[in-house]
Amino acid sequence: MKRKIIEIDRELCDGCALCTTACAEGALELDGEGKAVLAKDIYCDGLGACLDVCPTGALGVVEKDAPAYDENAAVAHVASIRGSEAKKPQLPHPQGCPGSQARSFSPAAVHAPASASGPGAASELGQWPIQLHLVSPAAPYFRECDLLVAADCTAFALGSFHAELLRGKALVIACPKLDRTEGYVEKLAELIAGNTVYSLTVAIMEVPCCSGLARIVEQAVAKSGKTIAVKTVVIGLDGQRR
Repeated sequence: MKRKIIEIDRELCDGCALCTTACAEGALELDGEGKAVLAKDIYCDGLGACLDVCPTGALGVVEKDAPAYDENAAVAHVASIRGSEAKKPQLPHPQGCPGSQARSFSPAAVHAPASASGPGAASELGQWPIQLHLVSPAAPYFRECDLLVAADCTAFALGSFHAELLRGKALVIACPKLDRTEGYVEKLAELIAGNTVYSLTVAIMEVPCCSGLARIVEQAVAKSGKTIAVKTVVIGLDGQRR
């Protein structure tokens, strides 16, 4: 039968094993080469809860011929490998890094409107995680969004960052100088190509090294095959928009 199931890119997998503990069904394990593999197809429900803990983007959901998901077998498998951690009849919650688990929520400003900056200012953040290494291009909050790609320092320099730039947008942050940026172009391109991105804003600092983030985004848009105008916002060291 054709169904959705996890697929692993062995070239991208670095053997971190986060996915093996994040999978509530215990469907993923490391093989003899230290790479993630499916223990058995019948343990994988194809929902992709493991995608957002993978730091390299090695995991994906594909539709292909595979045996049907067997919940009873998965429960028994989890009990056999996790012992007392397994809960019957309900599978345990994912045990991966809590900071990497994707979640969407209503920004604080929706509940308690406040000033744009200063004491009592409301957060406009509506998702987690936000770091480019950690986000999944397939996360639901990217499906239809206005996207903000921001250099790490911009939120600290611009006092009204939430109200002026973040409001109503999905967020990705990165530092072109300090991050390991290999794969950033490809990951952003996958995000843009696989979702409906209505607008794309890049926020960078005025320092020369920060312009690298704008180049990464421009290359990602070109690689995605989509036609999206990129708006670049430059923040001065004094916290003023240039």
